[in-house]
Amino acid sequence: MTEMIEIDGSAGGGQLLRTALSLSLCTGTGFTMTRIRAKRSKPGLMRQHLTAVNAAAKIGNAFVEGAELGATTLRFTPGVVSAGDYRFATGSAGSAMLVLQTILPPLSQCDRPSTLRLEGGTHNPMAPSADFLIDTFLPAAAKIGIEASLRIERPGFFPAGGGIAHATVLPATGLRQVELLDRGSKLGMSATAMLSALATNIGERELDVLMRRLHLPRDAMRVHEVRPPVGPGNVLLLRVEHESHAEVFTGHGERGITAERVAERLSEEAGHYLRSSACVGEHLSDQLLLPMALAGGGSFTTHLVSDHLSSNARLIEKFLPVEIDWTEEAPQRWRVRVAS
Repeated sequence: MTEMIEIDGSAGGGQLLRTALSLSLCTGTGFTMTRIRAKRSKPGLMRQHLTAVNAAAKIGNAFVEGAELGATTLRFTPGVVSAGDYRFATGSAGSAMLVLQTILPPLSQCDRPSTLRLEGGTHNPMAPSADFLIDTFLPAAAKIGIEASLRIERPGFFPAGGGIAHATVLPATGLRQVELLDRGSKLGMSATAMLSALATNIGERELDVLMRRLHLPRDAMRVHEVRPPVGPGNVLLLRVEHESHAEVFTGHGERGITAERVAERLSEEAGHYLRSSACVGEHLSDQLLLPMALAGGGSFTTHLVSDHLSSNARLIEKFLPVEIDWTEEAPQRWRVRVAS
């Protein structure tokens, strides 16, 4: 009989569910999660969470109880993970990128490649953007030994969705324990304002703010108009490249929020990172824990220890024989260690 772990889902949001699904498939350990997203304004499984559950069940030949919209309890019993050619659609603007992050580690343990067609949101305010995965998450995962490529066929913004992305996951020949401690000298920054069915001057106003606040040169900025448009959407991307690491920061246009404010928020977020000496940004930090734990160890520095990081660490320790801790080395510089 499959070992079952009991998990209180109220300790975090959808990330806890996705981590549990991924590790369940990687370890062969089942779980029951109760009080899923209990502290959110809309508790239970939303469409993007349900898509991740169904995707994990599909690739892992799993038995699932409670896979319904709004469900607050889920029981997941994994089977054998199979490589293949898969298509998963959120059916909304829900993040297709979170689905990819859920099934990437178990698919990398297969002995042949898998291809994925992912439909839904590629740039969602509550999830990592496809550009973040391409330029930040996947290169970091590759250093550990989990290799995949991602291509955006058509971006999908909130609330319309409609995005399409294609991923290829390669077999991991061996995972490595890595240290991502110093980012090295800054090589440059660039920014892109993506627009769909919105006036070009919105992006130009956003970029003007970044140019003033972060001292970006004019030739490092561009406006990208999505053709054909896929519903109204605006995403502002800032890529910060250092010798050893690149971080992508993402801002999202919202109804009632000025273009200037969108850019100010993004520059403030990037500024916290740039003023630190840490290698890894806030969002990548909690996402690195799982691949590092699968490798049996590793470490990195980050400028902020978030609630996502701490709750994800405690969940990972339930599935794998690792300990995850962190110490403050200097202001805005934390050393996070994963050890077996």
